[in-house]
Amino acid sequence: MKELLLALALTAALAPPAFAAPRPKAAAQFAPALVNDAAIAQRRDPAAKRAALLRAQVLLDRARFSPGEIDGSSGSGMKKAVTAFQNQFQLSPSGAADKVTWAALNQDTAPALVEYTITAADAAGPYAAIPTDIVEKSKLPTLGFASAAEALGERFHASPKLLRQLNPGKDFVRVGEVIVVPNVEAPAALPKGAKLVVSKSRSSVTLVDAAGKTLAHFPASVGSTHDPLPLGKWKIEGVARNPPFHYDPKLFWDADPEHKKARIPPGPNNPVGVVWIDLSKPHYGIHGTPEPATIGKTQSHGCIRLTNWDAAALSHAVYPGMPATLEE
Repeated sequence: MKELLLALALTAALAPPAFAAPRPKAAAQFAPALVNDAAIAQRRDPAAKRAALLRAQVLLDRARFSPGEIDGSSGSGMKKAVTAFQNQFQLSPSGAADKVTWAALNQDTAPALVEYTITAADAAGPYAAIPTDIVEKSKLPTLGFASAAEALGERFHASPKLLRQLNPGKDFVRVGEVIVVPNVEAPAALPKGAKLVVSKSRSSVTLVDAAGKTLAHFPASVGSTHDPLPLGKWKIEGVARNPPFHYDPKLFWDADPEHKKARIPPGPNNPVGVVWIDLSKPHYGIHGTPEPATIGKTQSHGCIRLTNWDAAALSHAVYPGMPATLEE
């Protein structure tokens, strides 16, 4: 009898309690109620800190101070966006979202996260893997999205990883599936600017009005050691939306020596993304990218790369003849 009681006691000690709370998942850190709480920045627990970071990214995006790809994590793009926002509103430009900065951001009272229902078009795609070799890309009819997560990420300015964290177990190709997404719909389109300023040191593109006020600020990849940003005063020549890319290996220092000229079909995974804003400097422009997570973190071949959504927004605010200053 003693042996039986001892065995039962050991079993009870080793087994998890019948009503133990489940181990929290990563997605719980981004619960909509938490992220949508305007007072979230006042809390200090880890889940609240991550939720506050995600909330700040969405609010900055809507305020036209883009953090780049919304991913719920800190990085250089986030710090630059906060600093630009602070400068615009004459706050201390610390790059950190302090109490005063939060008060300014929270004047936008729309929820940061909202529900979205997967449509038949979302589910249908079509989706196809994209080859890495540029010549192989030229053989495809179009360079669309590789997956529904990528397409939805582009639409909602978010990383596919974040969408999966927000929606554990959800199927992005099931019509009628309700998912949670960043609420990035801006209240209005960007107004026409007076000038563009591309900063090499800040890795950014800024749209300003005639009084010098910032209308929008975007993180950017701006040149490299091999292909430095062409500093100087240039002009906008025009805008091409959903353009093909005419690949000439002679213009790329790292091109495969066996490559020949090729026409790369249009699409969001085209090397220049969904928009090309042509500059008066030959072969240079401001354009989108198929890899939004790399913006401001990797070098370019001399041009100015933005996320596809930032490039698309900017394309409606520029016009032929508009000054574009490329500075150190």
